[in-house]
Amino acid sequence: MPEVPAVLVDGLVMRYGEKTAVDGLTLEVAPHTITAVLGPNGAGKTTTLETCEGYRRPQTGSVRVLGLDPVRDRADLLPRIGVMLQGQGAWSGVRAIEMLRHVARLHANPLPVDLLVERLALDECGRTPYRRLSGGQQQRLGLAMALVGRPELVFVDEPTAGMDPAARRTTWELLQELRHDGVTVVLTTHYLEEAERLADQVHIIDRGRLVASGTPEELTRGSSATVRLVVDRALGPDAEAALRESVRSWSDHHGVGLESISFASRTLEDVFLELTGREADGE
Repeated sequence: MPEVPAVLVDGLVMRYGEKTAVDGLTLEVAPHTITAVLGPNGAGKTTTLETCEGYRRPQTGSVRVLGLDPVRDRADLLPRIGVMLQGQGAWSGVRAIEMLRHVARLHANPLPVDLLVERLALDECGRTPYRRLSGGQQQRLGLAMALVGRPELVFVDEPTAGMDPAARRTTWELLQELRHDGVTVVLTTHYLEEAERLADQVHIIDRGRLVASGTPEELTRGSSATVRLVVDRALGPDAEAALRESVRSWSDHHGVGLESISFASRTLEDVFLELTGREADGE
């Protein structure tokens, strides 16, 4: 019997007054994967994920998360999912580790708090009130709060926003470990390099509709490659014409040492801009 999708959105329509935020959207998230949901500002991705998380009721269409209705079956679903929102809702004056310990006590079988504190380097700010944490520290605390309950599925919104490169890499490694351990991760990010590096599957939505789905490799396939030459001295005026004949004869003819040749195909960012014509800003 085939596995139930971790998330199944079928014909979802969400409107705010006369504005249609989500327009008949259908997409699927396979279990035990990292799936990126991407879209420019106003694309409808935040509304879609808030509906999956049970914060909004579908107006038309249906949403199932781990086979459950996120609104009707909320009491059964909540212990099984983790949600990391951008600007995680912690009390202004609470200390970081105090907040994490409080959230841990809400779960039947939480992860060891000290383990998350060490892994996400929260010990450096553990006694700092939430309002005084940097943006990156707030994101790390938010991720810890989403993971402490041992979720089967975790929604992470802009998980590395505001983080320095070391913290970003640590977060990437942690998300990859979660997938390896069988946890499903649904990721939104405006760092398209992050999606390309982490995601098994990518859904790109624009104006409330799905415009592309596939692996990063599938989405970036089918374009011509770029060849870049790096040489060890300035080129003479006739170099370009000679280069057309052949790279090897050109380098021999000009006595130029060929230090490297690199090949690059289009990136996920290139595909995103082609499909939407807009940057992947947060919504």
